[in-house]
Amino acid sequence: MLIGAVVALITLLVGFLAGLTGGLASQDVSAVLGLSGDRVVLQQPASGSPSYAQSTIGREAVAGWQDAAGVDEVVPVGIVQGRATVGAAGTRGSDDAVGVALFGLEGVRSTVGALAPRNNDEVGLSAGAAHDLGAVVGDTVTITGTAYRVAVIGGDAWYSHTPVVAMTAEAWAAADRRLGGSGEPSLLAVSGTPDWDAVAERTDTAASTPLGSLGALETFRSEVGSLGLMIVMLFGVSALVVGAFFTVWTMQRSADVAVLKALGASTRSLVRDALGQALVVLAVGIGVGTAAVVVLGALAGGTLPFLLSPLTTLVPAVAMVVLGLGGAAVALRTVTAADPLTALGSNR
Repeated sequence: MLIGAVVALITLLVGFLAGLTGGLASQDVSAVLGLSGDRVVLQQPASGSPSYAQSTIGREAVAGWQDAAGVDEVVPVGIVQGRATVGAAGTRGSDDAVGVALFGLEGVRSTVGALAPRNNDEVGLSAGAAHDLGAVVGDTVTITGTAYRVAVIGGDAWYSHTPVVAMTAEAWAAADRRLGGSGEPSLLAVSGTPDWDAVAERTDTAASTPLGSLGALETFRSEVGSLGLMIVMLFGVSALVVGAFFTVWTMQRSADVAVLKALGASTRSLVRDALGQALVVLAVGIGVGTAAVVVLGALAGGTLPFLLSPLTTLVPAVAMVVLGLGGAAVALRTVTAADPLTALGSNR
């Protein structure tokens, strides 16, 4: 019961941290992963790596990708952080403003593209933006001093932990200039089968898959890197703790093992017996811990960015089983190397 309780607590820690990591990552990059296109094209700086925050795609680069052989579609996408309030300009104070990520693009078949309005005086709100603003379709939302009508409310879309507000490309360019930007798109969502490296080099850009481009988002690197390191360390601790428990357990059974060996039991059967008992204890403890993760994750989902999925529940559970059996296997030296006469104390 003690070993099972410890395994259950470690599983709860690992699973809850994995769910929290997944939830934070989703609120950081879901809008990027929701873009259409086979590749995300960012500006390649003269030194260093591409960055979503610093990327600006000029007209020549856009034309270079549009004219490249094998390109089927090029969608310019503008991204800038801003603030929004419900109501016409001047009707609400700055304390009522909500931080949002302004996305400028034309309607395309994607999660973010489905939010894009048709008219320059309209916006599309993600579910998170609508919730934070308390807005419904038909309400007026003020962004950078300009009023827009809410045309559509869609699903969840987040960028750097701020909900997405979609605008037309022209309206976004005007808002970006009011915020001090150039009005040029931040990235391109490109579909097709061109020579990606050649076109990128010719246009001074960098093309990567949406998943591969996440490294260009600074907040994603810092958050996932630190939380991922904590999960890896917890896995290491779990292997050491479980291994230590099973080592003590096996040593305490050394006399029983000696008797069984003296009676003719094979080493293989004793190893199978020890691992089988360890697997039962692990299965019960991990099952209880995983059930607790599911229950607590469902309860915390309304207040915390928690992702409840097989990736954050089943994968940690399987990893815990493997690591636990690995720790138990280390303890098997007492079984495999035990001499019946020595273990029974005949030399004393």
